[in-house]
Amino acid sequence: MINSTKLAHSVVRQLIELGVSDFVVSPGSRNAPLLIALGEAADKKLIDLHVKIDERGAAFFALGISKASNNYVAVICTSGTAAANFQPAALESVHGGNHLVIITADRPERLRKTGANQTTNQVDLFQFIKTHDISSDIEIRNVLNGGPVHLNIQFDEPLLPEGSIDWLAGLKINQLKINNKVDKKLEVSTGILVIGHDRGGYSKQEIKSFVSKLKWPVISEDPLTFENSIPFAALYLSDPKISEYLKPDTVISIGRTTLSRSINTFINSINYKIVIDPRIKSLDSNRSADLVLSELPNEVVSQDCSNAKWVSISEITGNEIGKMTWSEQQAVITICNLIPDESALFIGSSRPIRDVESFAKPRSGIEVFANRGLAGIDGNISTIFGVSEKFNKTFAILGDLSLLHDISAFTNASKSNLRIFVIDNNGGGIFSTLPQANANNFEKLFGTPHNLDLSSVISGFGVSVSKVTNLSGLESAVSKELKGLDVVVVSVPSREENAKKLKDITQRVSSAVRIGINLA
Repeated sequence: MINSTKLAHSVVRQLIELGVSDFVVSPGSRNAPLLIALGEAADKKLIDLHVKIDERGAAFFALGISKASNNYVAVICTSGTAAANFQPAALESVHGGNHLVIITADRPERLRKTGANQTTNQVDLFQFIKTHDISSDIEIRNVLNGGPVHLNIQFDEPLLPEGSIDWLAGLKINQLKINNKVDKKLEVSTGILVIGHDRGGYSKQEIKSFVSKLKWPVISEDPLTFENSIPFAALYLSDPKISEYLKPDTVISIGRTTLSRSINTFINSINYKIVIDPRIKSLDSNRSADLVLSELPNEVVSQDCSNAKWVSISEITGNEIGKMTWSEQQAVITICNLIPDESALFIGSSRPIRDVESFAKPRSGIEVFANRGLAGIDGNISTIFGVSEKFNKTFAILGDLSLLHDISAFTNASKSNLRIFVIDNNGGGIFSTLPQANANNFEKLFGTPHNLDLSSVISGFGVSVSKVTNLSGLESAVSKELKGLDVVVVSVPSREENAKKLKDITQRVSSAVRIGINLA
């Protein structure tokens, strides 16, 4: 083994030279060589160094920065349970195709299985992420392949430097380029394109280029990124007659479609299916379709396909949505409509992201983020804090349980201009819209009411918080000048009432569309 200080200097220097500029660390003893090296690099203004006391939150924070920057971000911890706390964000980064350099400090290999303090097997700790178990120099450029990587670094005593050297002299940055592969030719006639919220890891510019070549109608799980996509499709496609009326011969799906049963049912009903997703080569190798592509085609031959039917039905649906009264859906619509251009918007998993898909009008001018790799509600606040590091203005929509799940993130609260809207329905609202709503002990097992005054909880962390209970109050809260961090608790009707409202609007849309297109 080489000297721990020299090993830390080599790793940090290589990462900086590869263009890694954000490092997220949690304090510890075994990772001291890295922390000291990073402190020296930060003093020279070579990196942005972020210190988080909780490893779980630190990893999600790094994930947020990576999403916002589309660059590798390093997250670093000491050994033992600290490393295990990276697991949720590591899994999200694998399935979401995000760029994380996960660095765990470790004891020397000779101490494994000896009962040594804070020592466990950290090799292959993260499923689907290869571990590079390091005790000497490694060429890091060779292991950064676009997805997350794990560097498990063995540090032996002494952990602190002996003397001082200018190990950062002559540093030259040669930015590592991370590009999705775009290749091949696709020949099709007419059909529909469905874009999953994760876009298969492709940038919105890459997808928009493909859309312009394809010339088909587009359904996007994220309508706020693709302004020309068809609005409200997830809502009216739940009607089998309308779905059949609109069914084309061919569907292309980019990425995973994970939000609404109606969209997936519609896709499955179509005769010829094409899937485009790079993860087919590794994670999703059992995914099936008539044609499966792991690369986005750069040449497309197709027929221009009219979307007149879709436009007509969407207009009818929009008229019915406009009649909705105060609800979770009206709150989400208002936030999405009013947040300013050149902002970032993070959308929490569970109910909020589904309401955006079904009820938000397509628009441009904002960058949208979500944790759709595994769609968990954990680590959402930390991820939002990470995203906000790269934008002048950031907004977020979360459910109340998502907020509480990551409430400890407020101990290292963001100093960015960030406003978080919390949809407070006192529990797990999505379950009231799922089949288990009629299960025995539903409220205890699924509804999980927290019965907390969220404003008091949030203000206890020294965070500015306000509460709104109606549309006019929400409109004012969205439009208020954004300076620093604040949270808006959006008090909405009960979960049971919301489920009834959703059922009602779905039925009203179905009836109005059937009448409007003579399907009644």
